[in-house]
Amino acid sequence: MMQYLPIVIVFLLYFSSIPIAFALFAAALAYFAFINVGMPPDLILQKFVSATSSFPLLAIPFFIMAGSIMNYSGISNKLMSMAEVLTGHMSGGLAQVNVVLSTLMGGVSGSANADAAMQSKILVPEMEKRGYSRAFSAAITASSSAISPVIPPGINLIIYALIAKVSVGKMFAAGYVPGFVMCAALMITVAIISKKRGYLPTREKRASILEILKQLKDSIWSLMLPFGVILGLRFGMFTPTEAGAIAVFITTLIGFFVYKELKIVHFKEIMKDTIYGTGTVVLIVVSASVFGYYMSWERIPQAISEGLIGLTTNKWMMLMIINMLLLVMGMFLEGGAALIIIAPLVVPVIVGLGVDPIHFGAIIIVNIMIGGVTPPFGSMMFTTCSITNTPIQDFVRESLPMIGALIIALLIITFFPTLVLFLPNLM
Repeated sequence: MMQYLPIVIVFLLYFSSIPIAFALFAAALAYFAFINVGMPPDLILQKFVSATSSFPLLAIPFFIMAGSIMNYSGISNKLMSMAEVLTGHMSGGLAQVNVVLSTLMGGVSGSANADAAMQSKILVPEMEKRGYSRAFSAAITASSSAISPVIPPGINLIIYALIAKVSVGKMFAAGYVPGFVMCAALMITVAIISKKRGYLPTREKRASILEILKQLKDSIWSLMLPFGVILGLRFGMFTPTEAGAIAVFITTLIGFFVYKELKIVHFKEIMKDTIYGTGTVVLIVVSASVFGYYMSWERIPQAISEGLIGLTTNKWMMLMIINMLLLVMGMFLEGGAALIIIAPLVVPVIVGLGVDPIHFGAIIIVNIMIGGVTPPFGSMMFTTCSITNTPIQDFVRESLPMIGALIIALLIITFFPTLVLFLPNLM
């Protein structure tokens, strides 16, 4: 049983508040230093360094920087205005704006916690002024922020593509429909709750076509970037990494010359955001690479594959088993950590049963984002509750219908692969 000790070490360190990157590397180092002593230690360090020599990995800092630039360039405000014009007339208008804004922000930042923090500061106080309970406002903010990383250029899409060795461009294309399904599920839930509680629209009547077109003209620069990235990838104009560099260039031009809100002084904070975000993600990726080397050495993925296939060889039953496993793990593990630990273990099983790895990528990313909303360790739950000063127990009570809606969306994505694969199959 000694070969499984590093896995125990990872969980012990993680639940002791050690960052997941250090937990993964420490566990792998303990294995090669004390259990499998035949491996020279310098080879482990070489593995750690060589994991950074990946061209697709370079997309991560570019998209993080592009998202940070957008936050300073006024693009977020334009997207919120567009969301208000489209959904302000519905029951629970401002809550609907919250959901739609998270969907639009998916093409901007791709970060659930960034989206949750922004909306907790901007929208939640306004929702309280208009009669929404604080707990409900925090719950819909956290739940809707789960949409952002599913829509490109979500960083988790890139990480999964690297783990599963699939096209980053196809994973980007596969994110749109699941994101819209999650959006629709939450909007229906908000409408039902709002009618019961009497939450009013923010607009007296539906916006006219002229109003929508006017706002579209004002927001077009904010909306065209994600579609431009996908079209460029579709027609082979650039790689995903080059798309990230182009996104940085274009958002800088929009911020300076179109909306004129981006200033030179903002770049100090933009660079800090980029370095911090990149360092966090890449350190996890390379530590996971070293940990994956240990698992490959001990043939742990093969053992888990054989164990899961021993339960069932029906791919739909297997998807349900893995979904339930991920939902439980998502309650305890941060989304990125869960993705990096679980994906290498279950992808070979799923592919062996005939499931498209692109389809499964959408399933696993949606699943772990639901985990970010659920107690006891949901990261978006903690972000919104801490910023809005909402008691956890009140948040949990209000979030249950939203979590239910997201699970229904997950089941739709799981059992209707054509929806997910429609856009990737065009590429």
